[in-house]
Amino acid sequence: MPKGYVIGRAKVTDATKWAGYAAKASEVMKIYGGTPIVRGGRCETVEGIGSARNAVLEFPTYDHALGYAKSEEYAAA
Repeated sequence: MPKGYVIGRAKVTDATKWAGYAAKASEVMKIYGGTPIVRGGRCETVEGIGSARNAVLEFPTYDHALGYAKSEEYAAA
C-alpha cells in the first residue's frame, strides 16, 4: 500500500506560539504513525514563490495522513 504525505508551508510570526504548536502537532503525528522527512532547516527558493518554513511528513498510508491533517487533535494544536 502506498504511503501518504502531508506537505506544509508556513510563515512563523511568533516563535513562542510556533514552539507550542510544533510540540502538540508532533505528538499528534506520532498517534497517526507519521515521520518527519523535512522539517525546517535551510531553504532557498530558486523558482516561484517560496516559504521560509517547510515540512514534509510521511505516514504509513494516505488515510493515516488525512486522519492526522483532519483530526480534532491536530486542529487543537
